[in-house]
Amino acid sequence: MAQDFWAASGYRDLEATPGGLKPTAAWIARFLGRDELMPPADAGPRERAMHARLAREPMATVAAQTLADIEDPDARENWREFLRFRERAMAFPTLEACYRDLFARPEVDLAPPFVDALTEAIVRASLEGIDDPFVARAGEMFFRRQRVSAEEGRVLCADATTIELYAETGGFGGVGRLLRQQATPLPEVKMDVLNAENAPFYWMRDELHSFVLDLAHDGPGAAALATVLERWIARMAGARVTIAPVPRVDDERWRWHVGLDVDASAILNALYRGEEVAGADLERLLLLFRLDFRDAGVTVADAAGRPVYLGLACRPDRTLKMKPQNLLAGLPLAGGAAARGA
Repeated sequence: MAQDFWAASGYRDLEATPGGLKPTAAWIARFLGRDELMPPADAGPRERAMHARLAREPMATVAAQTLADIEDPDARENWREFLRFRERAMAFPTLEACYRDLFARPEVDLAPPFVDALTEAIVRASLEGIDDPFVARAGEMFFRRQRVSAEEGRVLCADATTIELYAETGGFGGVGRLLRQQATPLPEVKMDVLNAENAPFYWMRDELHSFVLDLAHDGPGAAALATVLERWIARMAGARVTIAPVPRVDDERWRWHVGLDVDASAILNALYRGEEVAGADLERLLLLFRLDFRDAGVTVADAAGRPVYLGLACRPDRTLKMKPQNLLAGLPLAGGAAARGA
């Protein structure tokens, strides 16, 4: 049975069309509830007036002077970023088209939270109809920073923001934050590793981002991430592919690869060039995948019939932020912006 999930993505407020997700005023309005835009208790009257007006009319025109008159400089900058995002999102027929344009520019000019919001909505649409909690949890990696740890041979990915929240509040929100400030001991909050027994509970806790995903290459977590990657590529690049985790690149004719994050790109590039890679850096290469195109005719001639290897790595501080946009530039698609080792 298909499940609904990630209500915070606003997926249900978007209009699903054959070409992708059409942005709506209702979806834009959701951003007004974010902490960055919600006026605090000490906000000035002009900031409050701006918020109240846009809450009534999310698409209302905001004059440059109105923006300049906002009292707090940080709030003023947050509103400027929101208005840039609103204008950009509504300038394209779909969020997918907006996303592609964003990464075709010389530099990304939207604030990271808005880039993540675009990604979340598109991944949510890509996963419509699924009933596998592992696939949904793997999808979170596309737009939420992870913290990686090794435990008894497992590679465990936990939501970094959730970990930080627990550290600050003990998992008890504002009350927990107050108790922490008063040095009151709080019970330890355990983040469960997703498994066959507790997986059904994901659908009740999807907005808490409290499940840990085991990314062992031969386990369900890695297979689930491969599924999300397949669906992302189909939606965003129009190519049907098959992706499977592999323990290593054992290919004398290795020709193409794409790093799914900054560190994986650097490590794979070095390995491809035959350079020596430090053991500590190799240890940070968490997963490798083999990608095969179902239709060889969609690739450039050099890649016809050849696999593409994908890599996923964590930073030296054990955090991980995927860059799914690398697949748009790095895959050797005919007519696309293909680049080996992108």
